[in-house]
Amino acid sequence: MPSFRRTTLSILLSAITLTAMAPCSMHASELPLTDGEHFTYRLSWGIFGKAGELHMTASKAPGAEDSHTTIVMETSTRGVIRALYPFDGRAESLYENDTGRLLQAKATTMSRTKETSAIIDLNYDTAMASYVDHLRPEKSLEVEIPDGNPADFLTTLIQTRTWDLAIGEKRDVTVLFDDEFYELQITAEEEVTIKTPWGKKRALVLIPRMVENPKGMFKRGGEVRVWLSLDGQRLPLRFEVKVKVGTAVAVLTDHGSSDPAAAEIAPSAGIATSDL
Repeated sequence: MPSFRRTTLSILLSAITLTAMAPCSMHASELPLTDGEHFTYRLSWGIFGKAGELHMTASKAPGAEDSHTTIVMETSTRGVIRALYPFDGRAESLYENDTGRLLQAKATTMSRTKETSAIIDLNYDTAMASYVDHLRPEKSLEVEIPDGNPADFLTTLIQTRTWDLAIGEKRDVTVLFDDEFYELQITAEEEVTIKTPWGKKRALVLIPRMVENPKGMFKRGGEVRVWLSLDGQRLPLRFEVKVKVGTAVAVLTDHGSSDPAAAEIAPSAGIATSDL
């Protein structure tokens, strides 16, 4: 699997694009996004309040009628940061609606110094995932799919909106980093009030931790936080990746759904990262 880079902005960008390529087993009603739903996040890094954007959309898979859903994630740097660190990434995941399982995911990224292109196919009958690196074939491999509802990191963070965790409660999840699976524990830490493009909102703060044998950014003292709105929509309002050299943040600026029962958040010009 493509490796996570060491800078905070690229950690966030890589996590957004590449961690979509991991097994996921959920009930159909627990798909991270529903058909016709979309999210837009503004990415910031330090003093750069508009370092990039992330767009997530869900739609019926072409030719699959109502049996499959495709989730597309696109992210890129913007402004001054793009001049320093040009990055574009796209990940596309195919879910089976009846089971909520991820059947296939593919991702491409491009920066000034590196390009990636890979695909992973999940075979739940054999409990094996086949990963193919198109640009570096020697990195292609077969990965065993473990028990315990394995999921990719970003999907898990979005998926927390369907959970009903009280402060202090925890949930164990299995996630894939690179070509290895790790156990994470997500804890509901506290309730806070934060500023958003739509005014102040109460939010539940969730923190994922690698409790045993921490690796990667977790071994280096990195921390990830999620702010989940406590209203009826339960929207992931904000993600934060914090490591020694700084903090990267994704702030929700737009959300919509084709479901008439779901209230839409109107587009907004956004707010300064320092206000959050």
